[in-house]
Amino acid sequence: MGTFHQDRHPLHGITVVVATSGGDGAPEVYVGRCDDIDAERVILLDADAHRDGDGGHSNDEWVRRAAEYGVWPRHPRVVLPRARVASVQPLGEVSATTPSS
Repeated sequence: MGTFHQDRHPLHGITVVVATSGGDGAPEVYVGRCDDIDAERVILLDADAHRDGDGGHSNDEWVRRAAEYGVWPRHPRVVLPRARVASVQPLGEVSATTPSS
């Protein structure tokens, strides 16, 4: 369970996977610790990002690897507009051996 703060989203403190449309419309995923989610934005701390196909890996493959080994926190803070966010899911709900949905 995440850290309980009355003024934060219930996922605050939990490592999540955020699927987006990407800035140019290309699918992109982020894995990071949820700081807050509101009507306008999703804020992640200590996050990494992957664009579908980078390094020869699909987003699903990258997320499964992140579920198994974690990610290198390349971005101390990421702010994503809600309009770009397709889904937010706790990383712990992703199986490292089966495709994510």
